[in-house]
Amino acid sequence: MTPENFQILLEQDLGHPQRLDQMISSAPEQRSSRSARATAPEFLGHITAGNLPVPALQSIVFGVLLRSAQFMKCASGTSLLPRLFAHSLYDADRKLGACMEIAEWRGGNAELEKALFAEANCLTATGSDEAMTAIRKTVPAHIRLVSYDHRVSFGFISGAVLNRLNAARVAARAAADVAAWNQLGCLSPHVFYVESGGELSAEQFAEALAQEMDRLEAVEPRGDLPVQVAGAIASRRSFYEVRAAHSPETRQWCSPNSTAWTVIFEADPQFQVSCLHRFIYVKGVSNLAEALRNADSVRDKVSTVGLAAPEDRAQALATEFSRWGAARVCPLGQMQNPPLAWRHDGRPALADLVTWTDWEM
Repeated sequence: MTPENFQILLEQDLGHPQRLDQMISSAPEQRSSRSARATAPEFLGHITAGNLPVPALQSIVFGVLLRSAQFMKCASGTSLLPRLFAHSLYDADRKLGACMEIAEWRGGNAELEKALFAEANCLTATGSDEAMTAIRKTVPAHIRLVSYDHRVSFGFISGAVLNRLNAARVAARAAADVAAWNQLGCLSPHVFYVESGGELSAEQFAEALAQEMDRLEAVEPRGDLPVQVAGAIASRRSFYEVRAAHSPETRQWCSPNSTAWTVIFEADPQFQVSCLHRFIYVKGVSNLAEALRNADSVRDKVSTVGLAAPEDRAQALATEFSRWGAARVCPLGQMQNPPLAWRHDGRPALADLVTWTDWEM
């Protein structure tokens, strides 16, 4: 969050940083004798998910850039960081901070939500598919609703980058993507597809990834989990332990005496949804087309693809991913670190929230 990045976001989404103040003509608009001004919602509401704090902070920033009054409803027990962030804004500018309120309650409180819906001009909402379906049923038609459902992500590793000198670096970047936020966000990888043809096979890459996961646990420990979550991981581990004992096409590496991390290699390339908390699948494919065929079951739910490929091939691969439907392609190791101006789920962050007035001169 820097002034330069705020400027980039305003220019990218609105075409000009002064679009909220006056009629502005971009080059294409000048050629058709038009100007336009963007109008932000007077009162912007946010309903946030409880898994990660970053989306909530970004929502506040977007509202500040649009100069909207804001009300943020946090999930139970998740309002601390948004409150601290809002208080820091209040300390810097009390008039600006006074236009913001942070609250928390359990989802489904019809009385409180009705009061919010009665005043908001625009509402952003993030959460599970079930939560978004419920919100869409209750939000009045006159409110602009910008919702973000649950998404999944995966990585694709070209065989050309898996040589003996580079493999450890690629594995370290993949491990960083798995460990960040313990896979709890939509940008977290569930599967790494490894293309054949490199000096390391998919199985050998899985082993290298396990070594990196073990190293990361020593410096960035995952932390404790509720008993039922740890039990679910242990149960899935037991399943793959049995399968690995009877088939050379499955292997498992995991942290000893804990559920801190798990790496599963499977020859079967079918996309698998991870049970999260640093539980990752590695699957071998012959090429990109095979990877996309096997990820087709989540095609309309994919947020980000982490890509490791030679420079001369990366653009062509990114183009194929875009045609397939991926909303974001980034270097492996950067899946959890999108730029401020990224288009969440393939949509513009600010332009989705404003309305436009065209002036035909």
